[in-house]
Amino acid sequence: MFALVDCNNFYVSCERVFNPSLNGKPVAVLSNNDGCIIARSNEVKAMGIPMGAPVFEYRDIIEKNNVILYSSNYTLYDDMSRRVMSILTEHCPDVEVYSIDESFIDFSSLQKVKDVYAYAVCLQQTVFRMVGIPVSIGLAPTKTLAKAANKYAKKNIKDVPVFMADTPEKIRALLEWLPVEDVWGIGSRYARRLQSMGIKTAYGFTLLPDEWVRKHMTIRGLAMKRELCGQKIWILEGGPPHKSVATTRSFEQMIGDFDALRERISAFCENVGWKLRRYRKKTRELLVFIRTNPFRENLPQYYNSILIPLPVPSHSTLHLTCYAVAGLRKIYKDGYLYKKAGVVALGLQDENIFQYTFFDDREEHARHDSLMKCIDGIRSRFGRGSVHVASQVGPLTHRMKQERISPCYTTRWEDLLTVNAG
Repeated sequence: MFALVDCNNFYVSCERVFNPSLNGKPVAVLSNNDGCIIARSNEVKAMGIPMGAPVFEYRDIIEKNNVILYSSNYTLYDDMSRRVMSILTEHCPDVEVYSIDESFIDFSSLQKVKDVYAYAVCLQQTVFRMVGIPVSIGLAPTKTLAKAANKYAKKNIKDVPVFMADTPEKIRALLEWLPVEDVWGIGSRYARRLQSMGIKTAYGFTLLPDEWVRKHMTIRGLAMKRELCGQKIWILEGGPPHKSVATTRSFEQMIGDFDALRERISAFCENVGWKLRRYRKKTRELLVFIRTNPFRENLPQYYNSILIPLPVPSHSTLHLTCYAVAGLRKIYKDGYLYKKAGVVALGLQDENIFQYTFFDDREEHARHDSLMKCIDGIRSRFGRGSVHVASQVGPLTHRMKQERISPCYTTRWEDLLTVNAG
């Protein structure tokens, strides 16, 4: 059995842990610069406000229903995630941390556990008791089915959201319930094609011939189908890998100066490099883009991007910044006010598996790897921005707009809660 443990409305739940008065009230968490809604409580979802909704488009609904808004507090969310994952690894030796709020568990190593469902229920209650974060758990013979079982538990089981698809009858019922667009690994393009063929559910997808799936959806699509049929293809740390790593931002104020835009791109490269090293990946290509504000039709509009192949795969912030800034120079145009920019790392591969060319300086890459480990250690101890590249020297203009941010209750001494005992 595999299990997928997913924190419910994670960012909102983190805010509620330290402010219980938010329980039962509509709460939403905003993206960087407070522009869009990236997390919603169930009360907000019931209002019809979609994920990623721009705040200004739903201002009337938000004010009419007294929706409580918070700026994203990633320092708090990262630490709460670490606490949840530490409990999972304490009780289950084989855990794959899939994202900040999701983990896969392989129960095959827990041979002494006779009742997997009861153990999962106990685990769900332990996480809530120890951390205060509600989680849903789906159990099934494969990772793809466990993902589906988790979705069913979250949407249909209220008191103890744990669901186990352990019989052919339960698996078929689960697949008939699951919309095809919600299958783990099926993107919007494949979903539209399948829907145009009359395939609306995951069960309908499993009835397609293997030859057709492999031809039109590649070998990965065939693996998804077989996982849905109960055949284990992906083990822990497998499954659909990260296809890209990105940092993109909408700016609080429009930028018309190259140096200020270069500083933003450099800061994005710092974050992208840190993510790559965290995932133990290197990138072969960088995509850099800039754009004006499409909602300001009275202003000149411009959008451009550039794909930059790297000579050798890298996760060095210095390498990424060098190539990204060079790309920015090629697409930047004077006379425009830019509202958004981003850096996307593509063509990811394992950091230990790549081939040098005859002319590569291996010692230089080794020095970069050592330097990045040192920088990551400083960042972990002193926080983001404690070390940065020279192109960020000067007054930093990329501070995010966070007018509604909550305290860092668990990571900053001055933000610790004060408890008065009578």
